[in-house]
Amino acid sequence: MNHLKTVSCANVLTLAYQSLGVIYGDLSISPLYVYKTTFSGKLSLHEDDEEIFGVFSFIFWTFTLIALFKYVFIVLSADDNGEGGTFALYSLLCRYAKLSVLPNHQEMDEKLSTYATGSPGEARQSTAVKSFFEKHPKSQKCLLIFVLLGTCMAIGDSVLTPTISVLSAVSGVKLKIPELHENYVVIISCIILVAIFSVQRYGTHRVAFIFAPISTAWLLSISSIGVYNTIKWNPRIVSALSPVYMYKFLRSTGIEGWVSLGGVVLSITGVETMFADLGHFSSLSIKVAFSFFVYPCLILAYMGEAAFLSKHHEDIQRSFYKAIPEPVFWPVFIIATFAAVIGSQAVISATFSIISQCCALDCFPRVKIIHTSSKIHGQIYIPEVNWMLMCLCLAVTVGLRDTNMIGHAYGLAVTSVMLVTTCLMTLVMTIVWKQRTITVLAFLLCFGSIELLYFTSCVYKIPEGGWIPILLSLSFLVLMYIWNYGTTKKHEFDVENKVSIDRIIALGPSIGMVRVPGIGLVYTNLVTGVPAVFGHFVTNLPAFHRILVFVCVKSVQVPYVGEEERFVISRVGPKEYGMFRSVVRYGYRDVPREVYDFESRLVSAIVEFVETEPGGGEGSELRRRKEEILEIMEAKEAGAAYILGQSYAKAKQSSSVLKKLAVNVVFAFMSTNCRGTDVVLNVPHTPLLEVGMVYYV
Repeated sequence: MNHLKTVSCANVLTLAYQSLGVIYGDLSISPLYVYKTTFSGKLSLHEDDEEIFGVFSFIFWTFTLIALFKYVFIVLSADDNGEGGTFALYSLLCRYAKLSVLPNHQEMDEKLSTYATGSPGEARQSTAVKSFFEKHPKSQKCLLIFVLLGTCMAIGDSVLTPTISVLSAVSGVKLKIPELHENYVVIISCIILVAIFSVQRYGTHRVAFIFAPISTAWLLSISSIGVYNTIKWNPRIVSALSPVYMYKFLRSTGIEGWVSLGGVVLSITGVETMFADLGHFSSLSIKVAFSFFVYPCLILAYMGEAAFLSKHHEDIQRSFYKAIPEPVFWPVFIIATFAAVIGSQAVISATFSIISQCCALDCFPRVKIIHTSSKIHGQIYIPEVNWMLMCLCLAVTVGLRDTNMIGHAYGLAVTSVMLVTTCLMTLVMTIVWKQRTITVLAFLLCFGSIELLYFTSCVYKIPEGGWIPILLSLSFLVLMYIWNYGTTKKHEFDVENKVSIDRIIALGPSIGMVRVPGIGLVYTNLVTGVPAVFGHFVTNLPAFHRILVFVCVKSVQVPYVGEEERFVISRVGPKEYGMFRSVVRYGYRDVPREVYDFESRLVSAIVEFVETEPGGGEGSELRRRKEEILEIMEAKEAGAAYILGQSYAKAKQSSSVLKKLAVNVVFAFMSTNCRGTDVVLNVPHTPLLEVGMVYYV
C-alpha cells in the first residue's frame, strides 16, 4: 500500500512538472505586458504611488479570487470524466438535463459506463431548471449558441496569445539596441511565430519535457527578481495586499481607473486554458502545480515590478525589462523569449482540443485530426487549424504592431470566456451538483460581479483593439452555427426519406438485382432504417454484397467510449437477408486512430452478435449460426467495399433569401472545402464507392 502511495505521489508530481510546460505558459508570461497595458491610457501616476499600489492590489486579489478560488478550487472539480473546457461543462448539462443536440441520440447511449447522470433524487431548483429547458426548446438552441460564443472567444484567444507574448518578449531587445527599427522587431516576432506553428505536428508529449524546465527557470527567475526589487526599491509594497488599496485606487482615479482594469485582467489570461487542457493531465497535478509553485512565483513577480515602478514612474511602458538587474538581463531576455513560445503552446494545444470537440458535436466542418502520441490519449494535431491560426497571428502582428492594442483585444476575449464559464458553472452547480440556491447565487454574484467589472472596462476599449476578438468570434460563430444547422437539416432529410429494405428486396427481380461476394459497408448517419442514398445506389447499380452492413459512426455526449462498448450490432430485415447495422460510438474526445483495423473489429463484433443472438439453442439453430458465421468469414476473405454518400444540400425554392445564402453558399462552400468523410473516418481509397445525391432541405 505504501508503495502504491509513493508511485501515485510520484505520478502526480511528474504530471505537475510537465504541466508547467504545457498549461501554465500562457499564465506565466503575463508579467511581460500587464503593467504596460494597464497604464497605457490616461491613467497618471502621482508621487504617493496610490495608483501603483492599487493596481498591484487588484492583480493580487483578482489572481487569488478568480485563478485560485474559482478555477483551481471549484471549476477544475467540474470535469467530465477527467475532461475540462467549455464543451465538457456543456456535455454534463446535456446529459443531466437531457438537452441532447445530437440528432441520432439513442436511449442505449445512456447505458454507457461513462454516461453518469448522478443520483435519482432531484433538488427542487434542479427540477425547475430542467423543466424550463423542456418547456422552451428555443432555450436549448440559445444555450448552444451561448456555448459556441464562448468557444469562439477561446479560439480568438489562441490568435492573440502567441501574438502578444512573442511581440512583448522580442520588443525587450530595444532597451539594449535602441536604434533597432520596429520593423525588425515585427520580422523577428513573425519568424518565431512561424517556428512555433511549424513544430506543432510533433505533438505535445514531445515538447512537454523540453518546455517544463524552461517554464520552471522562467518562474524562478521572475520571482527571484521580484523579491530582489521588493527589498531594494520599496518593501512597503507588501501593504498593498490589503484590499483597502483597491477602494483607494478607484476613489482617486474614477473612470480612468475603471477603464485601466482591462489591463489588470491580463494577469489571469491562461486560467481558461488551464481548464481546457485538463484532459492532458490530472486535476490534482494541475492544482498542486498552481497552488504551490505558479501562484506564489507570479505574485512575487508582480509585487517586485510594482515596487520598481513606485520609484521609476518614467519607465512605465517598459517596466518589466527595466526592472531586471543589469547582470542578468540577457539570460532573462532569452528565457522570456522561450517562455513566450511556451505560452503560445498552451493555447494552441487547447484550441486543438476545442476544435476536436466541436467536430464531434457537428459544430465545426470536418478536419483531419492526427494523434501525436501512441501512449497518451487526447494529444492531437489538426493541420488546417494550425495553419489558419498561424496566418491570423501573423496578420495581427503585422497589422497592429502595438502590444497595448493587442492587450485591449486580449482582455475582451479573456473576460468573455470567463463569463461564459461562470454562467455554465452556475447551471452545473444547480443541475449536476444539486447545490442549494443560496450557494449557487453566492458563486454567481461573487465571481460574476468581478468578471462583469472587468468585462465592462474591456468593452470601453473596443475602438482601441477590442473589435478584433469580436470580429473573429462572430465570424467563427456564424460558420459554426451554419455548419450545425446544415448537418442537422441533412439528418432530418435522411430520417424523412428512409427506404424500406423489404421494398428494395421486392424490387430485386424486376431490376435484375444480384448479390455479389464480399462485405459491403454502407456509411450512414441513421441509427434506424435504410438511408435514401442506398436506395439511390441500388436502383442505378442493382447489385450489392452478400453481407451488407449499414455503419453509423456517431458521437455521444461523453468524452470517451471504451472499446468493449464501441460497437452495437443489430439485424436489418430477416436473417436470410444477411444485412446488419453497426452503430459505432465515439466520445467527443475520442478520435478514430489512423492505425486501426476497423474492418476486422467490425467483423468480430458481427460474429459475436450472431453467436450470442437469442433464438433458441436447438441443433438446427446452432447449425444455421455456424453456416452464417462461415458465410461472413468467406465474405471477409472476398474483400470489403466501402459505400459513402456524397450528399449535397440545397435550400428549397420556397426558402428565404437568408436560408438560401446560408445553405447554398456558406454551407456548400464549407462542405466542398473541408475534409471528406472518407478522410475523417480513415476509409481506404481503393475499395471506396461514392454515391452522389442532392438533399433539398
